[in-house]
Amino acid sequence: MIRKHSLSDIIKGISALVLFLLYDIFALLPLQIFQIDVENLSFTARIIYGLTTEIILIFVIFLIFRNYLKECFDDFKKNNRLYFKKYLKYWFIALGVMMFSNLIIISFAPGSVANNEQAILETFKKAPLYTFVASVLLAPFLEECIFRLGFRLAFKNDLLFIIASGIVFGALHVIGGAATFIDYLYIIPYSAPGIVFAYTLCKSDNIFVPMGLHFMHNGILMSLQFFLLFFGA
Repeated sequence: MIRKHSLSDIIKGISALVLFLLYDIFALLPLQIFQIDVENLSFTARIIYGLTTEIILIFVIFLIFRNYLKECFDDFKKNNRLYFKKYLKYWFIALGVMMFSNLIIISFAPGSVANNEQAILETFKKAPLYTFVASVLLAPFLEECIFRLGFRLAFKNDLLFIIASGIVFGALHVIGGAATFIDYLYIIPYSAPGIVFAYTLCKSDNIFVPMGLHFMHNGILMSLQFFLLFFGA
């Protein structure tokens, strides 16, 4: 369904990635035009503004891939049970790799936490509902459209696609806040699910398979955070 590699498809994939990478610039542009200092906005105002701009980005990405998404969704509605029965095991593999690599990193740097995870936790404590919606509903859709669907259209070779999709996905979760060598090691656990999601897209040829696994992955993690926040010691 999505294994097309015409020039227009490649342009769509690259355009989506560029939009994603330039999102922060575009998001701040209206504030700069009206000479509004983001630091002067209240936390609630920043949350609302960030959520609005993210939804706009998702809408634009949806327009770029709307035909692919509709085709895949129609197929997923008919075969979702078969897909999850066939591909759920790969998510467990990704989870195992994440846990093992995190344990190895912590053994070298006790008490260390990935900067991306730390930032999410801090936001979660201040705005748990927003963090849940952004992480569980918005991020999986956006990231799978960018790192899986976009990359799939751009890379014809399956192995190259899987490696590029997974590593870039992991790296962009880390490099923005990385300050030490240990920080960069967290690319490994972040890349693990990205590689697995890319693999399931190759095998299923349906973007909603990795997207569904991504929804589930983030949903479980955020639900645990909710539990620890409200019922933990």
